[in-house]
Amino acid sequence: MTIEFKGRVAIVTGAGGGLGREHALALAARGAKVVVNDLGGARDGSGSSLGAAEAVVAEIRAAGGEAIANCASVTDWDAVQAMVQQAVDTWGRVDILVNNAGILRDKSFAKMDLADFKLVMDVHLMGAVHCCKAVWPHMVEQKYGRILMTTSSSGLYGNFGQSNYSAAKLALVGLMQTLSIEGAKADIRVNALAPTAATRMTEDLMPEAVLAALKPEAVVPAMLVLVSQDAPTRTILCAGAGSVEAAHITLTQGDWIGLGSEAPERLAAQLDTVRDRSGETVPPNGSAQGSLEVARAIAKLG
Repeated sequence: MTIEFKGRVAIVTGAGGGLGREHALALAARGAKVVVNDLGGARDGSGSSLGAAEAVVAEIRAAGGEAIANCASVTDWDAVQAMVQQAVDTWGRVDILVNNAGILRDKSFAKMDLADFKLVMDVHLMGAVHCCKAVWPHMVEQKYGRILMTTSSSGLYGNFGQSNYSAAKLALVGLMQTLSIEGAKADIRVNALAPTAATRMTEDLMPEAVLAALKPEAVVPAMLVLVSQDAPTRTILCAGAGSVEAAHITLTQGDWIGLGSEAPERLAAQLDTVRDRSGETVPPNGSAQGSLEVARAIAKLG
């Protein structure tokens, strides 16, 4: 079955270049009307210009698609609200949100200024929060929505020099987990994508041969599936160089160590058992942890 977006309205943030541009072009090519959002700044977040977004809009229109440009900063709540209203005023609805905007301020944690930590959190995490909050009432009212968070292997697994970026990217997974639960009754499906791609954000971080294999367009199929009508929800896909994997936050079966003064020593002795991944699960929600622990305590204590 062909994945298509005829009649759908999509907002893609950070769509003036790199992955965001590929996302916007692909959605438009398959029928979506697209708000191309880009601050038009440098990759560290400085400066702004509508030119980058307008260039992508021109590409979409030249190919026969529909698009409008927007240069709101995702850190500006009022500007984000106005962007969503622009989409609704132009096309009457908003169906898809691809949270792609981001910046880098890489440095080891010891050398990182707190201002650079906070700015990266503001753009990646609060930027996505602002966009989700602005589209949410529209998606609830129409009982349809598809939201994509852009996470990262740096957030899922860590990366030297990216404590700010890592913290923000894993926070987006937590946001996805809860929004997917809260949005379920209105058919709002929320997923996350961890891309590996050669863009302006990564050009200084990888050898030339590796960059050549990591074309941004190779990530697009995963994005299209995660925002499609038949999309899953609460799914983390990792994609790059033509491959796609799934990441999970799991819970091991663990072990009961009880209470009392010797409990820390029992835990230390049983730590390998607690960390044993055989039989691990992907909990449906946060209360699953407590349910497992209470059930085991009742079984042990009778």
